[in-house]
Amino acid sequence: MRVGVLASGRGTNLQALLDDAARDGCPYQVVVVISDVAEGRALERARQAGVPALFVSPRGRTREDFEAEMVAVLRARRVDLVVLAGYMRLVGEVLLEAYEGAVINIHPSLLPAFPGLEAQRQALEYGVKVSGCTVHFVDRGMDTGPIISQQAVPVREDDSVESLAARILVEEHRLLTRTVRLLATRRVEVRGRRVYIPDPGGSD
Repeated sequence: MRVGVLASGRGTNLQALLDDAARDGCPYQVVVVISDVAEGRALERARQAGVPALFVSPRGRTREDFEAEMVAVLRARRVDLVVLAGYMRLVGEVLLEAYEGAVINIHPSLLPAFPGLEAQRQALEYGVKVSGCTVHFVDRGMDTGPIISQQAVPVREDDSVESLAARILVEEHRLLTRTVRLLATRRVEVRGRRVYIPDPGGSD
């Protein structure tokens, strides 16, 4: 499977994908990284791994034109799956129509709890005892697409936003790479809003 990654920030989830893709027998490869931040660390990580890395500017243009340029890049690289890894923009119609059912996102909470920004802060302010991370398909809402996989992370009494975020991030790296491998081996089935990962032995 040919994976394209959209990233806006430090690119640690991207790095997890790059490291996993470099392992023998990995069923996917990262073929392009696009950032909407010219000096984003994600672009540097991609270049260090020998992966094409492009900055696409959103400034002074419509979201449709901005996404059309990204879609052109993704199609030129024959991308099968688009992964949002720290991509800080809501995805619009142009990208979703071009890659219907083939855009996923990693989010630092157990959705549907705490969508949007600062999910870790939301979890602490609400007082939950368990948080975590979610990989989901992207739809036209904010973090509302069908959930593919989740990993729980206990919230400690002495947690700060930073300490909780750091522990969740470790699990994000594991969950994202594991989920992309499942998608690459076609071991994910979507039925309405529910996502099934069939057992290799034949039962769901």
